[in-house]
Amino acid sequence: MLKEVCRGKLASSELYTILGGFTSSLIFILLLTFIGNYQETCGVRTGWGAVILAEVFALVAAGTVHRVSITTCFLFSAALLYEVNKLSGVMVSRSESRGKRY
Repeated sequence: MLKEVCRGKLASSELYTILGGFTSSLIFILLLTFIGNYQETCGVRTGWGAVILAEVFALVAAGTVHRVSITTCFLFSAALLYEVNKLSGVMVSRSESRGKRY
């Protein structure tokens, strides 16, 4: 994994440690998207299990860099999850309003 290769650089300063947490939160979003799409394809209802599984993997990836990266990863992941949920609500309401017009 690229984070393991760049571990020394990411743990060298406070800013890079925060960057390590942010990159792990991007891993969280990618895994959450992958798991959710896979579950939808299989016909399984997605839920909090996908969120928890993706978060655990992202936190483990952040833990390979620094302990502070775990905390920043969790905070960034929570913020990104909130934004994804808000975006999903907007898209659902938009598609429902299109369905009611016709």
